[in-house]
Amino acid sequence: MSDSGDQSTPEQTTPDLILPGGKVDPDAVRSAYEHARQEGDDEFLVRVCFEISRSSLSTRLDKYLTTRVTFMSRNQLQNLMSDGGATVNGKVAKPSTKLKDGDTIELVIPPPPSGEIEPDPIPLDVLYEDEHILVLNKQPDIIVHPARAENRGTMLNALVHHFQTNSSGELSSVGEEFARPGVVHRLDRNTSGCIVFAKTDQAHWQMGKQFEDRKVDKRYLAIVQGWVEPDEQMIDLPLGPHQSRAKGAREKRVVRFDDLGKPSKTVCRLRERYELPALGHKHVSRRYSLVELELMTGRTHQIRVHLSHIGYPIVGDDLYRGKPLMDEDSNPLIERQALHAALLAFEHPITHEALAFVAPVRDEMLECIRYLREQGEPKAVHVEGTVPLVRLGLD
Repeated sequence: MSDSGDQSTPEQTTPDLILPGGKVDPDAVRSAYEHARQEGDDEFLVRVCFEISRSSLSTRLDKYLTTRVTFMSRNQLQNLMSDGGATVNGKVAKPSTKLKDGDTIELVIPPPPSGEIEPDPIPLDVLYEDEHILVLNKQPDIIVHPARAENRGTMLNALVHHFQTNSSGELSSVGEEFARPGVVHRLDRNTSGCIVFAKTDQAHWQMGKQFEDRKVDKRYLAIVQGWVEPDEQMIDLPLGPHQSRAKGAREKRVVRFDDLGKPSKTVCRLRERYELPALGHKHVSRRYSLVELELMTGRTHQIRVHLSHIGYPIVGDDLYRGKPLMDEDSNPLIERQALHAALLAFEHPITHEALAFVAPVRDEMLECIRYLREQGEPKAVHVEGTVPLVRLGLD
C-alpha cells in the first residue's frame, strides 16, 4: 500500500474495520468492542493488518500509522507501540521502525473515545464562569475527560450536565475529535484543585498558548514525608518514561538524563513542618512537611516524581513511594496522594484582564493538615512569594 492509501485495500483480522482509502473506521472499532462487551469478553482486542505493497523505505512506522488511525494522535500511537501494540512481520516494532516493500503490520487498536459526551449530574465547585472560560475546584477521584473504557463519570460529563442545567453555554470544539472538548490542561485523577476549561474555540487557543509559553502561574500544595530542606529550592531534573514496559510501570515517570528525559523544573517552598509522636511499639517520631510547589514546566507527574526523587514522597502516593498518614488507631487519614492545585493565575484570553484563582483545600487533605497541626507541633516557615494560607482555608 502506498503512503497516500490509494493503491490497495489493507487486510484486516476483524471484518469491516477499514474505510475506502485505507483508514480505520472508529465507529466500526467502537461497535466491535461494544459487541464483545455484551458477549462478556473483557479481554477482546481489535487488531488490524496493513500490507505494504510499495516501497516505503523513508517512512517511519509511527508516521505511516497516523495516516491510517486518524482518531489517535501520533503521541498516542507511539505510546501504544512502546507498549508492544504493533508488530512488523510478526516482530514487535518500535515507532521508528522503517517500512519496506512487502512488510505486514499488525496493530492493536484500543477503543476510540465516543464523540458524544453524555451528561452526568456530578456536583461542581465553580470558582469562576463567563461566556469564554470556566474555572473549577476539582474534586479528587475523578478523571478530566473520557479515556479508554471510562466514558462516564468524568469532569466533562459533569460539565455537559452543568451547561444543560444552567443554560450557560458549551465547551469549545477544540479536541472534540478525541472526546476532549474544552480541555486546556489536566490534573491527575486524585489531584484536587484549580482547573480551567474553555467554552469557545478562540478562548481555547489563547489559553493553550499561555500554557505553552509558560505564562500561567501554577501553584500546588502537598503534604510530604520528612522535613524538607532547604526552605526554598529549585528542583531541576529531566523526566521521561519508565525504562520498564511491564504492567504497573508503564504509567510511571522517572528522572532520566538520556535523550528521553525532558527538561522539568519545580520550585519547592516550605510552608509548615510537623513532628508526630511514634506509633505503637516504634519509638521513632514521624516528620512531615507542608510544601508549596510552583511549576515552571508541565510534565506528567512532575511534582510527584521530583519530590519522591529528592527524598520527600507525597503522603498517600503509593505509585512514587509515598506512605499513608495514619492516625493513632493506625487508620489511614487519606486515600489518595495529598496534592492540591492551589492557585491558577493567567491573563483572560479575551479581555486580557489579569486573573488569579485560589482553590481552598478540601476533603481528606484538609483533615490531614488539621490533624498534623493538632498532633504534630507545627512550625510555620515564612517564605516570600507564597500563597496566603488563609486563602486556602488554612487560617
